[in-house]
Amino acid sequence: MSVTTPQGFRAAGVPAGLKSTGAPDVAVVVNDGPLSAAAAVFTSNRCKANPVLWSAEAIKTGAARAVVINSGGANCYTGPDGFALTHRTAELAAERLGVGAVEVQVCSTGLIGLLNDSDALLGGVGNAIDGLSDDGGHAAATAIMTTDTVAKEFVTRAEDFGDSGWTIGGMAKGAGMLAPALATMLVVITTDAVLDSETADEALRAATALTFDRLDSDGCQSTNDTVLLMASGASGVAPDPAAFGAALHGVCRDLALQLLADAEGADHEIAITVVNAASDADAVEVGRSVARSNLFKCAIFGKDPNWGRILASVGTTQAAFDPADLDVALNDVWVCRSSGPGESPDGVDLTDRAVTVTIDLKQPDDCTATVWTNDLTQAYVHENSAYSS
Repeated sequence: MSVTTPQGFRAAGVPAGLKSTGAPDVAVVVNDGPLSAAAAVFTSNRCKANPVLWSAEAIKTGAARAVVINSGGANCYTGPDGFALTHRTAELAAERLGVGAVEVQVCSTGLIGLLNDSDALLGGVGNAIDGLSDDGGHAAATAIMTTDTVAKEFVTRAEDFGDSGWTIGGMAKGAGMLAPALATMLVVITTDAVLDSETADEALRAATALTFDRLDSDGCQSTNDTVLLMASGASGVAPDPAAFGAALHGVCRDLALQLLADAEGADHEIAITVVNAASDADAVEVGRSVARSNLFKCAIFGKDPNWGRILASVGTTQAAFDPADLDVALNDVWVCRSSGPGESPDGVDLTDRAVTVTIDLKQPDDCTATVWTNDLTQAYVHENSAYSS
């Protein structure tokens, strides 16, 4: 169950010495073809890391034969030497694989302002390429972890969506700075379906808009976010577009929820669903506002069904609603009716990790959106107060 489950892909993950722990920290995923169609979505943060600057230009060709990923240092704000190292990384991988440097995507994750040791990184890239195998997906997923506690992987098949003959696999990392657009995450998705780059790009953007872009752990946006889709065409099967789109959405959604489940220090995963909104944009804006309320997140951590904090957050948005006529449910208990007390909050059990919030804006347009977040805990504060030391 990995990025090497689809035909035409090999991967590896190795320790290169970038992490002080000696854990694996360099991963390579290679598309052996016959096709090299690819698409990618990157952070919208204006402060972008060197690998994002490189990869965003390289992906304009619509092709990728490989991706090199390191954990341990983000290679962001590391000056000209940082971009040069990204370029050298792509060139080394290209030379060893017999492809063009522009066909190599590069990703990094870790501390901003840290220039990775050149010899260690490039040595790790060489060792990873030497170790490429068709069952190396899990090793690659492990090597890209930073504060993650588990590797995130998922596979789905065409048969699950009424089609046949192709497979999609994915891996992701991320456990903090999870916020639209995208998160502090790196995601590699592979498929053996026959796709062109335009189709891949359209499907990927549609899937990420409803999954990764609606994940909002802590309201912080990374400089390094990358979601990459590579298609080998090794199955020889051109997928039904609707089936492939649904399958890709499923992979992105599952990986997004794995990221949420591993959010730094979290005790609860919270799904905030806004219903009967005047538009999808209104529904997302309201859900995101609640997801970013530290008061609300602290209340959930304390198992306190304080629905007033939810209404206060809704009121900060520009969405269409009547402030005097809002309904709110916590774990299906409608604690607020018509912007006043509803069912007793004593009936809300917040013991389990999974929490649902439903906000009814009572507009006639019936638009709905879900935003995912987590609670705010002492463990999150502790981990992020000592991250660089």
